Amino acid sequence: MAHDHADPDRLGQLHHVECYVSELEAAVDFWGWWLTELGYKPKDEWDGGRSWSNGPTYLVLVEADGDTEAFDRRAPGLNHLAFHADTRDRVDHLTECVRSRDDSQLLYEEQHPYAGGYYALYCEGPEGVKLEAIAPESDS
Repeated sequence: MAHDHADPDRLGQLHHVECYVSELEAAVDFWGWWLTELGYKPKDEWDGGRSWSNGPTYLVLVEADGDTEAFDRRAPGLNHLAFHADTRDRVDHLTECVRSRDDSQLLYEEQHPYAGGYYALYCEGPEGVKLEAIAPESDS
């Protein structure tokens, strides 16, 4: 019996994201850390790719073939991925980790953590993709 990958009860919710990267192992080091901090679990691993899932949503990294152009989030196309965080403490922890890592950078330092008008971390990962972790209005 074939597995039905679609869930009609999740109309409009994100199913998965697939990112092509220039160096898989470097990308896995960053994305594995980022996604684990946000509740994702390793899903699949194969030659040239990895994935992590959080419930029915998953993110895939695939090593790109041959020469690749650098990602430019300011060009037409994807600008950033935003993730829910469970607490402000989680956002603060992620911020400190980003500051200490060599493969990412904090964005909008002078406005952090309210660069978007709400409590969040904005950073850039090793391939230049902007990521956001958004805290709830208050930690209950």
